[in-house]
Amino acid sequence: MASFPEGWLLRDGALWREFTFVDFEAAFSFMAAVAAVAESLDHHPDWCNSWNKVTISLVSHDVGRVTERDVELATRINALV
Repeated sequence: MASFPEGWLLRDGALWREFTFVDFEAAFSFMAAVAAVAESLDHHPDWCNSWNKVTISLVSHDVGRVTERDVELATRINALV
């Protein structure tokens, strides 16, 4: 895997990105949209929300590293913003 989707960094062995929104409602709406995409891929993020910020960490826990599934989910998450 040569590169990661725009805005995503490798942090602690996982793809990581922080998103900032205008308020809690916008952040929570984004999380709901991400949840639908993640469920469709059967690949779920580790994430955290604090008011207008959402941080997401993606790693394939079954193999203990970032895989193409993580890159695909990150790409689809980027398409939501």
